Amino acid sequence: MSVVPVPTRLEADDTAVATQLDAATRPDSTLARMRDDGRVQCIACAHRCVIPPGRRGACKVRFNRDGLLHVPWGYAGSLQINPIEQAPFMHAHAGEDVLTLGMLGCNLRCSYCQNWHLSQVLRDVEAPERPTAVSAEEIVATAHGRGIRVLLSSLNEPLITAEWAVELFARAKAAGMTTGIVSSGYATPEVLDFLRPHVDLVKIDLKTLSPQRYRSLGAHLQPVLDTLRMVAERGFWLELVTLVVPGWNDSEDELRGAARAIASVSPDIPWTLWNFHRDYRMRGGSDAGAADVVRAASIGRAEGLRYTYAGVQPGRVGDFENTRCPGCGTAVVERMGYQVTGYALDAAGQCAACATRVPGRWSPQGAVVRPAGLWFERQPQRFV
Repeated sequence: MSVVPVPTRLEADDTAVATQLDAATRPDSTLARMRDDGRVQCIACAHRCVIPPGRRGACKVRFNRDGLLHVPWGYAGSLQINPIEQAPFMHAHAGEDVLTLGMLGCNLRCSYCQNWHLSQVLRDVEAPERPTAVSAEEIVATAHGRGIRVLLSSLNEPLITAEWAVELFARAKAAGMTTGIVSSGYATPEVLDFLRPHVDLVKIDLKTLSPQRYRSLGAHLQPVLDTLRMVAERGFWLELVTLVVPGWNDSEDELRGAARAIASVSPDIPWTLWNFHRDYRMRGGSDAGAADVVRAASIGRAEGLRYTYAGVQPGRVGDFENTRCPGCGTAVVERMGYQVTGYALDAAGQCAACATRVPGRWSPQGAVVRPAGLWFERQPQRFV
């Protein structure tokens, strides 16, 4: 894999947020390879940046100071409670609320980022979020105090804050919680091995199957495809999501290619096709509607994927909100948007009608089921 130089100088980022973020770091060599000339190679993501002293990595939040890699630590950009289906995880702890930690910064620069206010703070002066100091103990206590059993790192790229994630997740797992990340999937074997003892769930955002378009986002396609296989081989529970952007990544050939790539790893990987809405710097074109995501999810099933979902279009996508038993076809999880309205799995994740196991990480306590009827959108409860 190629090694890329990173030209951004620390001195060039003399802004208030950069100063705050640089203070919220600590030196850590866990995901670093030291060079005799003072340069450091970061191995937290597939950029594998070789960083001279006084320079930043591609993510801009990991940097070399005096020959030591400094990594984000001890803060949150956002801390909120939201439904796990909003992550979106469709085969894990159905219907439950999760505590979601968002940090700041990203190793990609997506022009349509839905969370740009967190991910692009060191690239865009209009990005509003700032770090708030918080300890791992406080975050776990927040979850425990509200009866929450799942902790996620999401909203920006978790790989670039992997050391802090492990500190947090180790405490969460000791408290009996399930942990997970929502990532662009631009990973290395080293970072996945580092995360594996402490992370249960992985959601990867497969953005496109076009190498050219991935380059426009500041990345390459092949490392993402490699990550799918590496995550599955290591025993994480893996799900995928793709934001369906009309005219950008929704051609039939591309969607079929993406489905085949996923199915080649496992046909049991759930794939959620989510509706794009115009945001950040991608304001042209049109939003994706119910027909767009249904079409994409239908292509996934035609290519052999057993679990494809169309969201978020509550009540407008037919059966593509539900999970069906692969044995008898019973709707074992029924949904309306982010809320579960019916649940027919036992504590072992088996269909109540025929005892076929449905792949996933289902809670032994069952799902949180809300009455069927008019869908309502729950706004995240924010602490930071």
